[in-house]
Amino acid sequence: MTLMYLSTSNEKRFDVIDLDPYGCPNRFLDGALQSIANGGLLLVTATDMAVLAGNTPEACYAKYGCVPLRMKCCHEMALRILLHSIETHANRYGKYIEPLLSISADFYVRVFVRIHTGQAKCKYSMSKQSMIFQCTGCETFTLQPLGNVKVSTTDKGKSQTKFGIPTGPSVGTNCEHCGHKHHMGGPIWSNPIHDHGFVKELLQTIEERPLCELGTHRRLQGVLSVVQEELLDVPLYYVLDKLCCVLKLENVPVLKFRSALLHAGYRVSFSHASKNSIKTDAPTSVIWDILRCWAKRHPVKENRMLDGTPVKTILQRPPTKDYVFDDIHPEANPYSRRNALTRFQENPTAHWGPGTRATIMIGQDKVAKSFRNQNKKQKQKSTDKDNTAKENSDDEQSKCKQPKLET
Repeated sequence: MTLMYLSTSNEKRFDVIDLDPYGCPNRFLDGALQSIANGGLLLVTATDMAVLAGNTPEACYAKYGCVPLRMKCCHEMALRILLHSIETHANRYGKYIEPLLSISADFYVRVFVRIHTGQAKCKYSMSKQSMIFQCTGCETFTLQPLGNVKVSTTDKGKSQTKFGIPTGPSVGTNCEHCGHKHHMGGPIWSNPIHDHGFVKELLQTIEERPLCELGTHRRLQGVLSVVQEELLDVPLYYVLDKLCCVLKLENVPVLKFRSALLHAGYRVSFSHASKNSIKTDAPTSVIWDILRCWAKRHPVKENRMLDGTPVKTILQRPPTKDYVFDDIHPEANPYSRRNALTRFQENPTAHWGPGTRATIMIGQDKVAKSFRNQNKKQKQKSTDKDNTAKENSDDEQSKCKQPKLET
């Protein structure tokens, strides 16, 4: 940090800065953004995924200035929270960011952004951030930008840009699909998180100069291919398993669901952050409508149609049209999936990942230790109850043994 603060003059600034701390990188962002050159590359890694994924929203707000929501798309939300934090730090010094590549891998997130200088361009930052509303019942989400930009042409033929504040909120008090309330989170970065031109150059470099000495060569090619296929203008995604779980439906095969969307005239892609992700520009009403058509083929049991649940509220409405499931669309199976590229890496061993302590996953006791810690709180409560009951019984016995005083 001292080195970066001593390198803020133009002749001492760095072209590339890589921040890879343990946990949250926010304490290094201020110095990094002051000491990086105009057009320089900033690489930032964050490993505190529990905070970014919404487990402790108060901690995330204190560290990143954003309220996260517990959603199935939490990994992409973590990327957008980190980009929002970098952008707000950059705006303080008349700078703004251009995301080139944003990756969620294993148990961390990592972003590659280019830093530009320009006070006029910083005015667009407000329109790149959005609040997010999530239904507590069906988990439908809706984004609302913090600002809007209107470009008009004057009488003299010159373009004129005006910045405004949108009216809101963009959702009602209750969800339009299931009638439940909403949670509100954000603000998050809602602009594209990748640059397809940059990703294309990376893929060409890997193909022309294979990095065979790296054990992750196949994974690099697979993940970058999925990133290249992502829809840039669609923030966040749904998970097909969760959508079927909300309606208690039999799971829809992913190719059939994607084909139904494509035949209906909408775009759809995977996300590199989740295997069963659905990133589409179709309205949420269309997604539920497709699942209603699937429910006609695979009906839900009557005992699950309870009053006040999203299952009954959504499925009791008839579908507006019939969707094509059986005719697989040519674009339903993307290149990365069709060629069996290594897109979503599996854990190399069981119980693999960060532990709560440095020694918790070492040795032969890791399975026994995890087994021992299962239901730890419930076991402690039952032990406390047994001890209390034993103490009460001992007190009663001691009272009975006390000699009676003669009058």
